[in-house]
Amino acid sequence: MSRAKRMAGVGMVGIMVGGLAFPLMAEDAQDFDPEHHSGARALVKSLEGEGLPSDWLNRQLRQAKLRQSVLDAMDGAAERHLEWHEYRDIFITQQRIEEGVEFQQAHQDALAEAEDVYGVPHDIITAIIGVETYYGRHRGEHPVLDSLATLAFEHPTRGDFFTRELGAFLQIAHDQEVDPSSLKGSYAGAMGYPQFIPTSYQAYAVDFDDDGLRDLWNNPVDAIGSVANYFAEHGWQEGGAIYYPADGPDTAPSDLTVNQITPPDTSMEALEQVGR
Repeated sequence: MSRAKRMAGVGMVGIMVGGLAFPLMAEDAQDFDPEHHSGARALVKSLEGEGLPSDWLNRQLRQAKLRQSVLDAMDGAAERHLEWHEYRDIFITQQRIEEGVEFQQAHQDALAEAEDVYGVPHDIITAIIGVETYYGRHRGEHPVLDSLATLAFEHPTRGDFFTRELGAFLQIAHDQEVDPSSLKGSYAGAMGYPQFIPTSYQAYAVDFDDDGLRDLWNNPVDAIGSVANYFAEHGWQEGGAIYYPADGPDTAPSDLTVNQITPPDTSMEALEQVGR
């Protein structure tokens, strides 16, 4: 069976950007013309230099729809406004714990192998997949092509980041011979069981069951190995502590806000001072 057939049906992260504006109206799904958008033309040229045909790229990008709902979802993301105890209540539930046990039992061989190969405990791998997609139950219903095109060409501050992700996504789809418009994920373009963004997919996804494909959308075994590989590549130390108890001050530092993306100073010396 060809790779294209094997992957068929797979459910695989008005602003002026690059010279031409595509204002998004109240209704969703605005058409997109890549050949009249300088940012899209630059992306096509860049990917063409990496071996992707320009006619294929333009044809795929013409399928993209710019969606206001994607921009709205980015602004309303729970992690932007919930405090930890509120966020925790979403994910640490009795049902999720019980289904995590079921996931471990169903995939105990793959989890044991991943722990042996990468040194990442099976509980950690399971927890990540549980938080990201409820063990694969919620892998996203947004067309990834639409999400990434919208964020690449319409987001007011993160266009460059999402343009890179859009390019990586198109490379993945081309390499795996699938229609980019058929692939689903989160509103931010995260994909599959572990919700890898496209550049993470390229860098850390592994074919853990040796079937010739790195399939994070439908294959929990590949997802298990890929999550473990991601941790290992980011410096996971087998047997090391995963958290340390800490006592904070009664009053938070004035320059630290809830859900601040980059804390002011995370050096050990600064953190030790905060805890005194």
